[in-house]
Amino acid sequence: MSVEVGEQAPDFELKDQHGSPVRLSSFQGTKNVVLVFYPLAFSGVCTGELCALRDDFPEISREDVELLTVSVDSTFVLRTWADRDNFGFSLLSDFWPHGEVAKLYGVFDEDKGVATRGTFIIDKAGVVRWNVVNPIPQARDIAEYKKVLADLS
Repeated sequence: MSVEVGEQAPDFELKDQHGSPVRLSSFQGTKNVVLVFYPLAFSGVCTGELCALRDDFPEISREDVELLTVSVDSTFVLRTWADRDNFGFSLLSDFWPHGEVAKLYGVFDEDKGVATRGTFIIDKAGVVRWNVVNPIPQARDIAEYKKVLADLS
């Protein structure tokens, strides 16, 4: 079961594609966070979704919004993917302990060993204000993210 709307978002710290630690709670009080879990780097649907976030989601350039994406890939894989596809946002590695943060959010597929497509929008107080969890093959609609962030502004 995923973290529900109205609940405090579980805090975590993961390394990004550059090996730098990123802690969710560091954004409290200053930024709304769009937390996007996806199965694997370089896969077709995942690449499409992250390219859509890069190209069609100008909210990531707002001072009050932080986009954090999470997969079970290693930081080395994420760095190669970010460099290849010019992702300027944080790609966080939930590699070890394997899928720990995805499990914390209730979006880890134990049979496949990867995260499902879960998205959580977390307000500046650290509370989940919106979420969606899609099956692995089904892409998400970023238009919904835009609506929720507009309501939080």
